[in-house]
Amino acid sequence: QVQLVESGGGLAQAGDSLRLSCAAFGATFGSYPMGWLRQAPGKEREFVSGISSGGGTTSYADSVKGRFSISRDNAKNTLYLQMNTLKPEDTAVYYCAAEVWRSGGWKYDYWGQGTQVTVSS
Repeated sequence: QVQLVESGGGLAQAGDSLRLSCAAFGATFGSYPMGWLRQAPGKEREFVSGISSGGGTTSYADSVKGRFSISRDNAKNTLYLQMNTLKPEDTAVYYCAAEVWRSGGWKYDYWGQGTQVTVSS
């Protein structure tokens, strides 16, 4: 089992940058594929970006491709999301999550508490 704690959210203006961090405790962080997901008010939670356990493979939602960058430092048990050229539509609670193999598929099974990102125009 792994515990996840996000930080780095806050208020930003359109065009600004923020970097989110997710610290992992209690398990071998480097064994988990990880992801960032977000939920805006009144909307369903959506995938933002994912990264393989070793960091060699990344994926992004079309809405953030070219603006956001996911990375991880397994020696520091930390996941990052660098967010550039922020837009008001990026406003959401951002969650980091660890993927686990369950019943024949990968599932985000461990979640942080979330960090609020608010972008004004």
